[in-house]
Amino acid sequence: MPNLHDIERRIKSVTSTKQITRTMEMVAAAKIRRASERVDNALPWAVAISDMLISTAKYAHLDTEPLLQVHDEVKRVLIVAVTSDRGLAGGFNTNVLRYVEKLTKEKQREGAEVEVAACGKKAIGYFTYRGIEPVFSFAGYSADPEFAQAAELSSYVMQAYAEGKLDEVFIVYNHAKNAAEQSLVEQQVLPVKEESYADLLGLKAKEEDVFKSFRERDDSAIPGDIDFEPSTESVMSYMMNAYLNNAFYYAMLDSAAGEQGARRNAMKSATDNANEMVSTLERVYNTVRQGAITTEITEIVGGAAALED
Repeated sequence: MPNLHDIERRIKSVTSTKQITRTMEMVAAAKIRRASERVDNALPWAVAISDMLISTAKYAHLDTEPLLQVHDEVKRVLIVAVTSDRGLAGGFNTNVLRYVEKLTKEKQREGAEVEVAACGKKAIGYFTYRGIEPVFSFAGYSADPEFAQAAELSSYVMQAYAEGKLDEVFIVYNHAKNAAEQSLVEQQVLPVKEESYADLLGLKAKEEDVFKSFRERDDSAIPGDIDFEPSTESVMSYMMNAYLNNAFYYAMLDSAAGEQGARRNAMKSATDNANEMVSTLERVYNTVRQGAITTEITEIVGGAAALED
């Protein structure tokens, strides 16, 4: 049975830890709103540019844009892992990294050589520790992503794919479904897949869908011609550039919102556990204290009885 001093010291230690976790929970809760607003503001453009590319590419010759071509054989694959720079977010980073490792093994079994791009300190540390050197990496922007990093990654991917150095490109990140829940997302960026963001992220379809007529064409109707101005090459090049920039930037924004939600949940659980531990320690403290008082009273009574004799 521990003495009272040890229990008091333990209670103070747990209480101090609880204050830290509670503060981190409040900070994460305050950051969730701004991060979620950035995601909500970026989503309409992400949906628009993705749907527009998918619908327009059907009317363009694939030879006009190298990034629209599907390579005959998949020899080299790039997987972009989007994680956070800091920990204390539960399984937020672990889920992404384990899935990337699983996807890597699948592609290697299919005979492809896999490269990894690491976004966030946790991804960089994870792969470096396992002897895997990321071909592209940056850190320090997970909580507040900037477009410059997404554009730099997009430029690397476009050049490598156009030169035939890459055959497939995937992004793996956590989607912030709401302030308290995240879901893992695997997005195939190249070659372009006919999958809308609504299907990818599990979003509810809106009543007004300006691109519905493009995706669900009436085959009985005579299709019209589409003219590209100033040229097919320039239009498709612009759209592919915008599509890739947006794909990486939106993934970073979505991951940032998910990070704050995951950290809030983790810190709330830690705070609740600390409260429960303090309550348990206080009960133990009271039990030990009552036992000590009972022992002292017994000794006093016994001493008084001995003096009377």
